[in-house]
Amino acid sequence: MESLAQLEALCERLYNSQDSAERAHAENTLKCFSVNIEYISQCQYILDNALTPYALMLASSSLLKQVTDHTLALPLRLDIWSYLINYLAARGPKLQPFVTASLIQLLCRLTKFGWFDDDRFRDIVKESTNFLSQGTSDHYAIGLKILNQLVSEMNQPNPGLPSPHHRRVACSFRDNLLLQIFQISLTSLNQLKNDVASQLQGLSLSLALKCLSFDFVGTTIDESSEEFGTVQIPASWRSLLEDSSTLQIFFDYYAITEAPLSKEALECLVRLASVRRSLFTSDGAQTKFLVQLMTGTKEILQTGQGLADHDNYHEYCRLLGRFKVNYQLSELVNVEGYSDWIRLVAEFTLKSLQSWQWASSSVYHLLGLWFRLVASVPYLKSDAPSSLDEFVPKITEGFISSRFNSLQSGFPDDNSENLLDNVEVLQDQLEYMPHLCRFQCERSGFYIINIMEPILQSYTKIAQLQTFDNSELSITEAKLAWIVHIIAAILKIKPCTGSSVEAQEVLDAELSARVFQLINVTDSGLHSQRYGELSKQRLDQAILIFFQHFRKSYVGDQAIHSSKQFYARLSELLGLHDHLLVLNVIVGKIATNLKCCTKGEVIDHTLSLFLDLASGYMTGKLLLKLDTVKFMIANHTRERFRFLEELGCSRSRTTFYYTIGLLIFMEDSAVKFRSSMQPLLQVVLSLESTPDSMFRTDTVKYALFGLMRDLRGIAMATNSRKSYGLLFDWLYPTHMPLLLKGITHWIDTPEVTTPLLKFMAEFVLNKAHRVTFDSSSPNGILLFREVSKLLLVYGTRILSLPNPADMYAYKYKGIWISITILSRALAGNFCNFGVFELYGDRALSDALDIALKMTLSIPLADLLAFQKLTKAYFSFLEVLFSSHMGFILNLDTATFAQIVGSLESGLKGLNSNISTQCASVVDNLAAFYFNNITMGESPTLPSAINLARHIADCPSLFPQILKTLFELVLFDECGNQWSLSRPMLSLILVNEQIFADLKARILASQPVDQRQRLDICFDKLMADVTRSIDSKNRDKFTQNVSVFRHEFRMK
Repeated sequence: MESLAQLEALCERLYNSQDSAERAHAENTLKCFSVNIEYISQCQYILDNALTPYALMLASSSLLKQVTDHTLALPLRLDIWSYLINYLAARGPKLQPFVTASLIQLLCRLTKFGWFDDDRFRDIVKESTNFLSQGTSDHYAIGLKILNQLVSEMNQPNPGLPSPHHRRVACSFRDNLLLQIFQISLTSLNQLKNDVASQLQGLSLSLALKCLSFDFVGTTIDESSEEFGTVQIPASWRSLLEDSSTLQIFFDYYAITEAPLSKEALECLVRLASVRRSLFTSDGAQTKFLVQLMTGTKEILQTGQGLADHDNYHEYCRLLGRFKVNYQLSELVNVEGYSDWIRLVAEFTLKSLQSWQWASSSVYHLLGLWFRLVASVPYLKSDAPSSLDEFVPKITEGFISSRFNSLQSGFPDDNSENLLDNVEVLQDQLEYMPHLCRFQCERSGFYIINIMEPILQSYTKIAQLQTFDNSELSITEAKLAWIVHIIAAILKIKPCTGSSVEAQEVLDAELSARVFQLINVTDSGLHSQRYGELSKQRLDQAILIFFQHFRKSYVGDQAIHSSKQFYARLSELLGLHDHLLVLNVIVGKIATNLKCCTKGEVIDHTLSLFLDLASGYMTGKLLLKLDTVKFMIANHTRERFRFLEELGCSRSRTTFYYTIGLLIFMEDSAVKFRSSMQPLLQVVLSLESTPDSMFRTDTVKYALFGLMRDLRGIAMATNSRKSYGLLFDWLYPTHMPLLLKGITHWIDTPEVTTPLLKFMAEFVLNKAHRVTFDSSSPNGILLFREVSKLLLVYGTRILSLPNPADMYAYKYKGIWISITILSRALAGNFCNFGVFELYGDRALSDALDIALKMTLSIPLADLLAFQKLTKAYFSFLEVLFSSHMGFILNLDTATFAQIVGSLESGLKGLNSNISTQCASVVDNLAAFYFNNITMGESPTLPSAINLARHIADCPSLFPQILKTLFELVLFDECGNQWSLSRPMLSLILVNEQIFADLKARILASQPVDQRQRLDICFDKLMADVTRSIDSKNRDKFTQNVSVFRHEFRMK
């Protein structure tokens, strides 16, 4: 008993201590209970004799981990299962709730894992009903808790259970017991109707909801999403669902309970409203179900009961939103009382819109309902009126007016609260508006115009004033921003078919004309001085979103021909008769933003729009006809575009010059290219003429890293051999020394070195085979020599610097970009690397040496901790082991073992791409060993001799990697099984004794009763596989691995 008292004290410290060291010591001391099978009997002793709930919790949680992580003998699992049933019956009512919950989870986990091992596990529902019939509320609660946890356990995958096995268990449970459990929940709900606000009501509702939320057909459950498709309830539930009392019980519970129980009742109704149509025996049964749903929801709308609670309100909106998901409009309008129902829903929607701040997420479901109703009107063949003509325009108007009302009452400046600052969320909120507006396009359109006209006139007058009320102007700009966002959303959905297409195009023209008028005002008078104001920036962002949607719908040759009415009306209003004139307006706004704005989202959105226009083949050609664009291409200087001077916009420079580069290279003219590069050439010449003594000034620093970002953008735009050649000839050999000069002087300043290295990484990237030179040209070799010089200068200096506090920013980032440069250069296929050794040139060996020194200077833990560093490192190894094996094998054994050992960590990582790269590296190495050592008489190549020596000195290297590969394939949910199977064969063939030893160890770790079956699985793995690594043999082995994995994981 003394030792038990000590254990209870340790458990107390484990769960309650505020001292982390004390908790860690307790956890380490008690760890044996959850990892060692021999301690299972001691866990039972603790459950029988311990007095504190924390000791009981330790025993229960330890048993849960044992059951999950280890395959225990069947008799032992059955004993624990029976023990738990009796324990809960005898002591359950007196236990702390968290102990009871843990024991029930253990019971249900045993049930699931043993489902196909013994039918006695399936008696859990029968045992639960025994708890329900014992007559005490405590036992009744335990019975309901067991069933709740059982349904949850069966519905969720477990770490210790392969996915296919989980689905087999879940399907068997669904077919045999789930309906019975749902019936138990309904029976309990009926019996407990008068037991107001009891725990049992909550448990019964929760059980019903879990049954209705079950993953009936094996789709992936996204717990973070509220959306789900049709609920695929099995046919065996048909009679229960067609019984009107099933649906009514949840409406009754909503009426008699308070939140959160009432919310759960509504959640059950949401699921029932989503039941598949084919479940019902006849149209009459389905109509009866629909009538009951509409009647119940109508009564809630009439009384408003429970809707003051936010959770109830939200769930009720979801319930209404499900109506049109599962039922046709023709079915709804034919239901008696439809007119009252749709009127009440419309009134409810309008009230919700007026309370937008409180119900913003809920309104989304209501607008979704109206959108689906509107979308069904063309297919409505019933003579019964839908009443949508009356209500939809009101809802559209209510949406817009609610936005204005919220602005008038004062909007927050906090970015997290104002939708105008979050364009993506705002676009989601406006998802359904274009469909609702186009339903009664003339009424909705003229409503928007009538609202916008006076605001636009007021905004125009303000432009001419000398002084103004800033708060009033901010509200005016916010209103205009909302209107422009709504017009942009309408234009996003272009009318394509139907008799009203021409009328809708005219409406689009009317709305667009107002926005174009607004653009002229925003950049004139007083407003031209307010680019730094937040409300002005929000308005400019809205205009840019409008341009994006306008471009997609009404710019382009096809758009011109299919939108004659649009441009005819736009010509009448503004004189803009084709898309070239419209593009001129758009580009004018882009240029104005780039000239006047200096920071913020406006610059990013402006450049994004500019890039989209330049990236399109047709729109790019049109841009080149505009004087504004010609001016920008010739005069892209800091004096012309203020944002280029701002440090906060330095990242945007690359996007700007990428766009400028696309436009330059679109003309395919060397003369045009050289003239367009004059502004950058002036910066280059200025830096080159700066003496070394003056090179460490801020002026040089800003000019240098700005130039590197600009050149990177130009390099990104070179997508062909010719355009790349123009940039290469401009840069090499005259200006390449500037890169070395920059690295040498600013090695300790990442603000300079990072953009410089990133430019070089882009410059050597052979995308679209752009880095291709004539067969008589030495440029490929010369380019690699420049890469080697740069890496050598950077690497030797960065390694000599003391370690800073922020290792990633000051060292690791530059190192991963450096090895990315080398990886791209080695894999670029623009240089014959044999030339360097042949002529005694150390460019290649120097580059490889310094890159390896940089990578080896980083601890493995850090290599794996930073995603970009990890990716660059393993990409580098992949290139080395595929094309430069000799370099790796010439390393000393300790370094070789360190590199190969790191591959094991990459294989185990969560990133499947990196795991695949590591598998490729291992395969190359093992295949080299097999071809040159295993199958050779005696190794003659120096690299083969070195590899044999390395493996002899590190005999566990290959066995450990093979063990890791088998563990990944057998016990992990690996998505790259094909890639992992390739090195497995190579390693098996390297030394078949390694495979035999590994097979013996794996079998020894499995239960005795499974070993014979698993031994046969291993025999099948090598069936018809020969001692060869040719493609045919590899494919056969890969097929065997799939079968082996499937059969091995079956229990």
